[in-house]
Amino acid sequence: MFYFLIFLYLYNQLAILVQQKEKRLVSSECFLTISSKPSHLSTPSSLFLHQDPAPSFFFFSLPSSSIFLSYKSIHYQFSTSVYLFYYCSRNMSTFPHFGTAAIHVGQEPEQWDMNQVVPPISMSSTYKQDQPGEPKGHDYSRAGNPTRDVLQKNLAALEDAKHCQVFASGLAATSAIINLLKTGDHIVCSDDVYGGTQRYIRRVAVPNHGLEVDSVDLTDVKNLEKAIKPNTKMVWFESPSNPLLKVVDIAAVVQVAKKANPEIFVVVDNTFMSPYFQRPISLGADVVVHSITKYINGHSDVVMGAVITDNDEFQQHLFFMQLAVGAVPSPFDCFLVNRGLKTLHIRMRAHYENALAVAKYLEANDRIESVLYPALESHPQHQVHQKQTKGMSGMISFYLKGELQQSRSFLSALKVFTLAESLGGYESLAELPSIMTHASVPAETRAVLGITDNLIRISVGIEDLDDLIADLDQALKIAIPKV
Repeated sequence: MFYFLIFLYLYNQLAILVQQKEKRLVSSECFLTISSKPSHLSTPSSLFLHQDPAPSFFFFSLPSSSIFLSYKSIHYQFSTSVYLFYYCSRNMSTFPHFGTAAIHVGQEPEQWDMNQVVPPISMSSTYKQDQPGEPKGHDYSRAGNPTRDVLQKNLAALEDAKHCQVFASGLAATSAIINLLKTGDHIVCSDDVYGGTQRYIRRVAVPNHGLEVDSVDLTDVKNLEKAIKPNTKMVWFESPSNPLLKVVDIAAVVQVAKKANPEIFVVVDNTFMSPYFQRPISLGADVVVHSITKYINGHSDVVMGAVITDNDEFQQHLFFMQLAVGAVPSPFDCFLVNRGLKTLHIRMRAHYENALAVAKYLEANDRIESVLYPALESHPQHQVHQKQTKGMSGMISFYLKGELQQSRSFLSALKVFTLAESLGGYESLAELPSIMTHASVPAETRAVLGITDNLIRISVGIEDLDDLIADLDQALKIAIPKV
């Protein structure tokens, strides 16, 4: 009975901890066993914080004065000798392996009238009701659509989360998130983000909705500590960032934000990585946003966005944004993305293999000043990247030894790489951020950040590696004949 009472007390404390961290209580299938101390745990005499993308395991020691708590990425440990092992199943429709989940979750043939292996495209804009006000499922396709349902369920599983809502574009997803905030609320935003994101915040959210924003370099969490105000409601960043490939320690940002105010939403744009290489929610983030247009779809033929979360209340807000604002994708686009997801794991491995080789080639080239690619040991946040990911996408930025003229010559000379905005498709793309994707960023801000006229951003596709390197080589020699 004594141990049981101790367990109830610790469970209550844990529920409070999790509620503060995620605004929801741990729920669903729970199992309790007695076990000896796990072999990988040390027993220091003082409290310490260890960050590691771990599953939802909890270790309680007895008596209550000694305790080890482990939830997702946050571990708290005291010295002890006896442990209660508590495992809480998240009860989600996921598979142990990413590719299996991408192919099967949400795709069950039994949900369709003819057991179709490939989910059908449901084009109907409305649905018959047997009785007034009693729809079978959806009542109107702005509010819900079977093809969209399939995609949302699959994407949530791939981020190891409970909920996903998709929108007509990445920026529509961004606006749906920020619409949670009210006049006078404050956002801390990373200083290096997609040009469209900063444009929306700077030219819409701030002047029209009365929000406040501070842009800071979140690669140093001390800058976040200084930037948080009493009215801060959201922290927004990309990791890696666009176009400078800065890597932010997600777990560290979460820790600082939640310590300041557990109600702050931590939003991570995971577009550059895809859920195959990085899962921010497992590191403590509240919300993940994707431009599905990029790696998730992977075929440069759809514009779409997604917001993914474990938070039930926030999911209801997102659903209301779909219903009330109406920026939802078409069933056909949902079908295309659902199809693209089936090869995401294969494509991401190919992007990584090609990009790492290209990055190493560029780093050794005398016509290049420096290369920004987190998988390279030379990257300033390489260790952080290694800690929180299992690979890297095809996104590389690098500085030419030259100015605008050399950049123009280089990009115009490419033959396999296509000069175009966007990224993440099977084809290789190249662009000049200062006058293309980030032209909307004020010139003085670009100068401070280092988005100069000799900064090139490339999205390495899945063509044959030799052809990609040969193309870069010949274009560099045309742009910079002598070194």
